[in-house]
Amino acid sequence: MRIAIIGSGYVGIVTGICLADIGHRVVCVDNDLKKIQSLKALKLPIYEPGLEALLKLNVAKRRLSFAISVVEAAKKAEVVFIAVGTPSKKSGEADLTYVEKAAREIAKGMNAYKVIVEKSTVPAQTGQRIERAIRLTLNEKYKGRKASHIEFDVASNPEFLREGSAVADFMNPERIVLGVQSKKAENILREVYKPLNARLIVTDMNSAELIKHASNSFLATKISFINAISQVCHRVGADVMKVAEGMGYDKRIGKEFLCAGVGYGGSCFPKDVDAFIRLSENSGYDFALLKEVRNINEAQKKFFVKMVEHVLWNVKGKTIGVLGLSFKPNTDDMRSAPSLDIIKDLQKEGAKIKAYDPQAMRKAKSLLKSVQLCRDPYAVAKGADCLLLLTEWEDFRSLNLVKMRKLMNHALIFDGRNFFCKAELAKFGFEYFGVGIKNEQPQR
Repeated sequence: MRIAIIGSGYVGIVTGICLADIGHRVVCVDNDLKKIQSLKALKLPIYEPGLEALLKLNVAKRRLSFAISVVEAAKKAEVVFIAVGTPSKKSGEADLTYVEKAAREIAKGMNAYKVIVEKSTVPAQTGQRIERAIRLTLNEKYKGRKASHIEFDVASNPEFLREGSAVADFMNPERIVLGVQSKKAENILREVYKPLNARLIVTDMNSAELIKHASNSFLATKISFINAISQVCHRVGADVMKVAEGMGYDKRIGKEFLCAGVGYGGSCFPKDVDAFIRLSENSGYDFALLKEVRNINEAQKKFFVKMVEHVLWNVKGKTIGVLGLSFKPNTDDMRSAPSLDIIKDLQKEGAKIKAYDPQAMRKAKSLLKSVQLCRDPYAVAKGADCLLLLTEWEDFRSLNLVKMRKLMNHALIFDGRNFFCKAELAKFGFEYFGVGIKNEQPQR
């Protein structure tokens, strides 16, 4: 099928490349000329395992192309996906300016029946607004003469791509959600995803939109719950990892997302929790549970900083090394990464920061001020009074601990992801502090 993807950010480019790889003819559109030129030169704007190889393969097979004109792309496409950004306003509400603009540009290029699919994460009832924006634009274009004869359907098809495993998530989805208004649109979208042979959940648009926000908010709740448990463990001398293990074997709970640490980040959870809170308020419901989820997440970062300060006594003038800057491993994404707030708070107290990340160094350069960005973990360790592990990159598991110990002023490691083994580090002379692990005597 002929498919256009409007927006070549993280979701758009992954979706476009993967749709091309399963056999469709795809054009990815973005108004950022520099980004489009980079993609035409086979250079990705993001790091995602396996994606670059698929980009090169499908461009070579002429199934994938790039453009800057939404109007021209919409003219030729049978299905148009909207995958533009939906940043948070100061109120926490999703800013849908780019969604409306994309809808209006698509309408200008409509010359036959098309399915317009919202792929961006949007609040419930956005599909209805997209439909209205398209109809208004068609009326403006044709002055009412012919607009009513141009048929189209709007549908919702939320994405469930995890950064770091997005290609695998697309190719082997747990479910594909289709929010549709007609059987015709349903059949076309079934055809789009037919090569994946996946479980399809067909529902109305409002429900499909809500499934995305509800899913991310529930996962954020699990993370904040286990982080709250880690606080109790810290105070009574329990081990949060054993508590999580004991909980996780219960099939009703499950092991996933029960990993205590410095909190969640990224482009989805913080934004989607805020947006869901605002959506609920606008509908007349005070979603107090989600507000506390957000509060716990912020408090967890503060707690980690306080733990570092407590052990070091004074951080002013001391050198603190940071391993891992991206919000999670296998991505260069630093949007709402816990490392940003933790580093900023330590700098406020006068600490000197050195840092390294396997993939996020380019983005870190523009986000972190007065931070010494190092070429490798050993450069971070040299002269450091302690190390903070903030992203659990698998690369860090094979560090030469003898070398690290010799380079550091003091053998202190604060593990913000409970990634390292305390007993193993002790063999090399390190003093270890995890989150919710028996670091000290219980507080009475």
